[in-house]
Amino acid sequence: MPALSLKRRAAAVGEGLHALYPDADCELRFSNPLELLVATILSAQATDQRVNEVTRSLFRKYRTAADYAGAEPRVLEQEIRSTGFYRNKTKNLIGMGRGLVERYGGEVPRELDELVTLPGAARKTANVVLGTAFGIPSGFVVDTHVKRVAFRLGLTEETDPIAIEQDLMRLFPREEWIFLGHALIRHGRRVCHARSPRCGDCGLGKACARRGVDR
Repeated sequence: MPALSLKRRAAAVGEGLHALYPDADCELRFSNPLELLVATILSAQATDQRVNEVTRSLFRKYRTAADYAGAEPRVLEQEIRSTGFYRNKTKNLIGMGRGLVERYGGEVPRELDELVTLPGAARKTANVVLGTAFGIPSGFVVDTHVKRVAFRLGLTEETDPIAIEQDLMRLFPREEWIFLGHALIRHGRRVCHARSPRCGDCGLGKACARRGVDR
Protein backbone atom coordinates (compact mmCIF):
# COMPACT_ATOMS: atom_id res chain seq x y z
CA MET A 1 0.00 0.00 0.00
CA PRO A 2 1.45 3.42 -0.93
CA ALA A 3 2.59 5.46 2.04
CA LEU A 4 0.16 8.31 1.29
CA SER A 5 -2.79 5.94 1.16
CA LEU A 6 -1.69 4.37 4.43
CA LYS A 7 -1.40 7.80 6.05
CA ARG A 8 -4.92 8.64 4.92
CA ARG A 9 -6.20 5.39 6.35
CA ALA A 10 -4.47 6.10 9.64
CA ALA A 11 -5.95 9.60 9.76
CA ALA A 12 -9.44 8.21 9.15
CA VAL A 13 -8.95 5.59 11.86
CA GLY A 14 -7.74 8.19 14.34
CA GLU A 15 -10.69 10.46 13.60
CA GLY A 16 -13.10 7.56 13.90
CA LEU A 17 -11.70 6.38 17.22
CA HIS A 18 -12.03 9.88 18.68
CA ALA A 19 -15.67 9.94 17.60
CA LEU A 20 -16.43 6.45 18.89
CA TYR A 21 -14.51 6.51 22.17
CA PRO A 22 -13.86 10.13 23.18
CA ASP A 23 -13.29 9.10 26.80
CA ALA A 24 -11.15 6.02 26.13
CA ASP A 25 -8.81 5.37 29.03
CA CYS A 26 -7.23 2.51 30.95
CA GLU A 27 -9.87 0.29 32.55
CA LEU A 28 -7.60 -0.89 35.35
CA ARG A 29 -8.38 0.85 38.63
CA PHE A 30 -5.51 2.58 40.39
CA SER A 31 -4.76 5.67 42.46
CA ASN A 32 -0.99 6.00 41.93
CA PRO A 33 1.76 4.77 39.57
CA LEU A 34 2.71 1.82 41.81
CA GLU A 35 -0.85 0.52 41.82
CA LEU A 36 -1.05 0.78 38.03
CA LEU A 37 2.26 -1.05 37.67
CA VAL A 38 1.01 -3.86 39.92
CA ALA A 39 -2.36 -4.04 38.15
CA THR A 40 -0.72 -4.16 34.73
CA ILE A 41 1.59 -6.98 35.80
CA LEU A 42 -1.45 -8.88 37.09
CA SER A 43 -3.40 -8.25 33.87
CA ALA A 44 -1.28 -10.66 31.81
CA GLN A 45 -3.68 -13.38 30.64
CA ALA A 46 -6.41 -11.95 32.89
CA THR A 47 -9.32 -9.59 32.30
CA ASP A 48 -9.25 -6.07 33.70
CA GLN A 49 -12.45 -6.89 35.57
CA ARG A 50 -10.80 -9.81 37.35
CA VAL A 51 -7.72 -7.74 38.17
CA ASN A 52 -9.87 -4.93 39.57
CA GLU A 53 -11.63 -7.41 41.82
CA VAL A 54 -8.31 -8.69 43.17
CA THR A 55 -6.66 -5.31 43.61
CA ARG A 56 -9.59 -3.93 45.59
CA SER A 57 -8.28 -5.69 48.69
CA LEU A 58 -4.65 -6.07 47.56
CA PHE A 59 -4.09 -2.32 47.43
CA ARG A 60 -5.38 -1.88 50.95
CA LYS A 61 -2.75 -4.28 52.25
CA TYR A 62 0.23 -3.51 50.00
CA ARG A 63 0.67 0.26 49.86
CA THR A 64 4.37 0.70 49.09
CA ALA A 65 7.11 -0.95 47.05
CA ALA A 66 8.60 -2.16 50.32
CA ASP A 67 5.35 -3.98 51.11
CA TYR A 68 5.68 -6.01 47.91
CA ALA A 69 9.41 -6.53 48.46
CA GLY A 70 8.72 -8.04 51.87
CA ALA A 71 5.62 -10.02 50.93
CA GLU A 72 5.33 -13.66 51.98
CA PRO A 73 5.25 -15.56 48.67
CA ARG A 74 2.72 -18.21 49.72
CA VAL A 75 0.36 -15.57 51.06
CA LEU A 76 0.65 -13.32 48.02
CA GLU A 77 0.12 -16.28 45.72
CA GLN A 78 -3.26 -16.95 47.26
CA GLU A 79 -4.22 -13.27 47.20
CA ILE A 80 -3.68 -13.03 43.43
CA ARG A 81 -4.44 -16.65 42.51
CA SER A 82 -7.59 -15.88 40.51
CA THR A 83 -5.63 -13.76 38.00
CA GLY A 84 -3.84 -16.87 36.72
CA PHE A 85 -0.13 -17.67 36.49
CA TYR A 86 -0.05 -16.59 40.12
CA ARG A 87 3.29 -18.16 41.04
CA ASN A 88 5.16 -16.31 38.31
CA LYS A 89 3.25 -13.10 39.01
CA THR A 90 4.10 -13.39 42.70
CA LYS A 91 7.81 -13.64 41.85
CA ASN A 92 7.49 -10.63 39.58
CA LEU A 93 5.66 -8.52 42.15
CA ILE A 94 8.18 -9.27 44.87
CA GLY A 95 11.08 -8.70 42.47
CA MET A 96 9.47 -5.49 41.24
CA GLY A 97 9.14 -4.25 44.82
CA ARG A 98 12.76 -5.07 45.58
CA GLY A 99 13.94 -3.40 42.39
CA LEU A 100 12.04 -0.21 43.20
CA VAL A 101 13.37 -0.14 46.76
CA GLU A 102 16.96 -0.94 45.88
CA ARG A 103 17.37 1.18 42.74
CA TYR A 104 14.71 3.88 42.71
CA GLY A 105 14.02 4.81 46.31
CA GLY A 106 10.74 2.96 46.28
CA GLU A 107 9.31 5.17 43.53
CA VAL A 108 8.16 4.11 40.07
CA PRO A 109 10.65 5.57 37.56
CA ARG A 110 9.52 7.78 34.70
CA GLU A 111 11.97 6.40 32.16
CA LEU A 112 11.20 3.48 29.85
CA ASP A 113 14.72 2.08 30.05
CA GLU A 114 14.47 1.99 33.84
CA LEU A 115 10.96 0.56 34.03
CA VAL A 116 11.73 -2.40 31.77
CA THR A 117 14.49 -3.54 34.14
CA LEU A 118 11.81 -4.46 36.71
CA PRO A 119 10.50 -8.04 36.81
CA GLY A 120 7.17 -8.31 35.01
CA ALA A 121 7.51 -4.90 33.37
CA ALA A 122 8.20 -5.49 29.69
CA ARG A 123 7.78 -2.73 27.12
CA LYS A 124 3.98 -2.97 26.92
CA THR A 125 3.64 -2.67 30.70
CA ALA A 126 6.09 0.22 30.77
CA ASN A 127 4.14 2.05 28.05
CA VAL A 128 0.91 1.59 30.00
CA VAL A 129 2.40 2.98 33.20
CA LEU A 130 4.23 5.88 31.59
CA GLY A 131 1.29 6.89 29.42
CA THR A 132 -1.56 6.40 31.87
CA ALA A 133 0.04 7.27 35.21
CA PHE A 134 2.46 9.98 34.06
CA GLY A 135 1.04 11.18 30.74
CA ILE A 136 4.32 10.36 29.00
CA PRO A 137 3.87 9.01 25.43
CA SER A 138 6.83 6.63 25.50
CA GLY A 139 5.40 4.34 22.86
CA PHE A 140 2.28 2.57 21.65
CA VAL A 141 0.66 -0.05 23.89
CA VAL A 142 0.34 -3.24 21.82
CA ASP A 143 -1.65 -5.99 23.49
CA THR A 144 -3.59 -8.81 21.81
CA HIS A 145 -6.46 -6.44 20.95
CA VAL A 146 -4.24 -3.79 19.36
CA LYS A 147 -2.30 -6.46 17.48
CA ARG A 148 -5.52 -7.89 16.00
CA VAL A 149 -7.30 -4.60 15.29
CA ALA A 150 -4.29 -2.84 13.76
CA PHE A 151 -3.78 -5.75 11.36
CA ARG A 152 -7.44 -5.91 10.35
CA LEU A 153 -7.59 -2.17 9.82
CA GLY A 154 -4.59 -2.38 7.51
CA LEU A 155 -2.28 -0.29 9.68
CA THR A 156 0.43 -2.95 9.84
CA GLU A 157 1.45 -6.20 8.22
CA GLU A 158 3.66 -7.17 11.14
CA THR A 159 2.95 -9.85 13.73
CA ASP A 160 5.66 -9.03 16.26
CA PRO A 161 4.40 -6.53 18.91
CA ILE A 162 7.57 -4.44 18.77
CA ALA A 163 7.36 -4.15 14.98
CA ILE A 164 3.65 -3.33 15.19
CA GLU A 165 4.41 -0.63 17.74
CA GLN A 166 7.00 0.91 15.43
CA ASP A 167 4.50 0.98 12.55
CA LEU A 168 1.85 2.68 14.69
CA MET A 169 4.33 5.19 16.09
CA ARG A 170 5.25 6.19 12.53
CA LEU A 171 1.61 6.55 11.46
CA PHE A 172 0.26 8.62 14.33
CA PRO A 173 1.52 11.81 16.00
CA ARG A 174 3.18 11.34 19.37
CA GLU A 175 0.48 13.24 21.23
CA GLU A 176 -2.06 10.67 20.06
CA TRP A 177 -0.23 7.51 21.14
CA ILE A 178 -1.71 7.26 24.65
CA PHE A 179 -5.32 7.86 23.65
CA LEU A 180 -5.22 5.71 20.52
CA GLY A 181 -3.73 2.78 22.41
CA HIS A 182 -6.65 2.82 24.83
CA ALA A 183 -9.17 3.40 22.03
CA LEU A 184 -7.91 0.49 19.92
CA ILE A 185 -8.10 -1.79 22.96
CA ARG A 186 -11.66 -0.68 23.63
CA HIS A 187 -12.62 -1.23 19.99
CA GLY A 188 -11.16 -4.73 20.12
CA ARG A 189 -13.13 -5.54 23.25
CA ARG A 190 -16.45 -4.09 22.12
CA VAL A 191 -16.59 -4.57 18.37
CA CYS A 192 -13.57 -6.14 16.64
CA HIS A 193 -13.65 -9.43 18.53
CA ALA A 194 -11.15 -12.18 17.82
CA ARG A 195 -14.02 -14.41 16.78
CA SER A 196 -17.09 -13.09 14.99
CA PRO A 197 -16.13 -9.41 14.75
CA ARG A 198 -19.17 -7.13 14.56
CA CYS A 199 -18.24 -5.57 11.24
CA GLY A 200 -21.83 -4.48 10.58
CA ASP A 201 -21.76 -2.35 13.73
CA CYS A 202 -18.27 -0.96 13.22
CA GLY A 203 -17.86 2.79 13.04
CA LEU A 204 -14.49 2.32 11.35
CA GLY A 205 -15.84 0.32 8.42
CA LYS A 206 -14.98 2.88 5.74
CA ALA A 207 -11.35 3.04 6.91
CA CYS A 208 -10.91 -0.70 7.47
CA ALA A 209 -8.98 -2.98 5.12
CA ARG A 210 -10.75 -5.99 6.71
CA ARG A 211 -7.62 -8.10 6.55
CA GLY A 212 -8.27 -11.67 7.63
CA VAL A 213 -12.00 -11.05 7.93
CA ASP A 214 -14.60 -12.65 5.67
CA ARG A 215 -15.94 -9.97 3.37
